[in-house]
Amino acid sequence: MTSEHSSPVRRFLFRYFALAAAMIAASGTSAAELTRTPRQPEGPFYPDRLPPDTDNDLLLVNDSVTPAAGEVTHLMGRVLGTAGEPVPNAVVEIWQVDHNGIYLHSASPHRERRDENFQGFGRCLTGPNGEYYFRTIKPVPYVAGAQRTPHIHVVVKKDGQRMLTTQLYIKGHPLNEQDFILRQIWDKAAREAILVDFAPADDPGIGGLTAHFDIVIGKTPETPSKK
Repeated sequence: MTSEHSSPVRRFLFRYFALAAAMIAASGTSAAELTRTPRQPEGPFYPDRLPPDTDNDLLLVNDSVTPAAGEVTHLMGRVLGTAGEPVPNAVVEIWQVDHNGIYLHSASPHRERRDENFQGFGRCLTGPNGEYYFRTIKPVPYVAGAQRTPHIHVVVKKDGQRMLTTQLYIKGHPLNEQDFILRQIWDKAAREAILVDFAPADDPGIGGLTAHFDIVIGKTPETPSKK
């Protein structure tokens, strides 16, 4: 992970991931105890041209001092195997619309209104305990053919192979029940696995919201979906 964030954020992450590591060591989790994160379509708006900056801070592009508009969100979690073991050195990628509901993609509707200060896409290499972190914005709804409930696209890669493509959603958002992608998940545990709380940070030093999303992957690479 990059070290471009302020000291309060680094201190917050150190405490958070130290606690997560302790929980892993103490849990003795068995394979039957973890629900694999369900696969979701990649969608049509994976960036067709990557931004000049692809780090894990989506609020600032390169050396810009003007942050993106939107609710600042600290998205963090761990990549784990089905037995609860951490997956280090995996690449986590995310992409999402800006606060105007526009993707970093040449075919995204209303692209002329896109927030150029929003990176739109980022990558993070997981640490020794499978931990990852992004600074981004809380997702918003958008319309591209059909209305989508707020979500963030997520891909996990390991050893050059794509292991999982999924999407995470805001837990309790009123548009969730109408979303044609989310509604395809009938299993309650699988559905709960991609519904995420966006809550005010409990550390006033970092501000914004925090969202905790653990990603559980299998051992078999997937064939990327282009739906």
